[in-house]
Amino acid sequence: MKTLAIYLMCGAATPELAEAAVEGGADIVELGFPFSDPLADGPVIRRAGERALDEGMRTAACLECVAATRRRVEVPLIPMTYASLLEAYGYGRFGEAAAEAGATSLIVADLPVDAEPGLPRVQLVAPTSTDERIALAAERTDGWLYLVTVAGTTGARAGLSPALEGLVEPARGLTDVPLYAGFGISTPEQATAAAKIADGVVVGSRAVEVATDGPAALRDYVLSLRRAVDSAATISP
Repeated sequence: MKTLAIYLMCGAATPELAEAAVEGGADIVELGFPFSDPLADGPVIRRAGERALDEGMRTAACLECVAATRRRVEVPLIPMTYASLLEAYGYGRFGEAAAEAGATSLIVADLPVDAEPGLPRVQLVAPTSTDERIALAAERTDGWLYLVTVAGTTGARAGLSPALEGLVEPARGLTDVPLYAGFGISTPEQATAAAKIADGVVVGSRAVEVATDGPAALRDYVLSLRRAVDSAATISP
């Protein structure tokens, strides 16, 4: 079975939205902690982060959002943020607080793979990553390896990045951990194509956009992705 992960930005409506995403078939929910200088985020998630900051979503409030979401869903919850936020809060303190709130791991987009080895987190690799870097990331990742399919920021693209296949092939030869593809995947067709190659798919920007229309719209969108990912599983070798 292929895995479907959905990204949502922390906010007052997020627990209800996460519940809707899980009802639609999400296996994992990533919860974005807004940051004032989000280098990896494209315009959709950047704007969502700005709205969250305007709403007062600072670290403590985001941790409360994780806890509130945990009360509604049982799937893995993974905060995704930036190293500066953790450094200000304290790496160890943040890891403990996130776990206490119900997080199952972390994603820190700009934290080097060899930094803070005591902090369990999902590692990211990109098309520019060397085999040595991929092997190290796979060795230290927490549960699965996040394949960034583009050399750029998050956001919808016209088609699936051709770089994904070239990233999966060496990764398969270096590790047995599951490989989930993200960045630039927004349509069911793209999700199907990615799931044929990788073990799972992460959808962020489009999910954040659809979430502005409410839980029902998000549930229907995630269901369309779920069907797409499942169809890929039935035809994969």
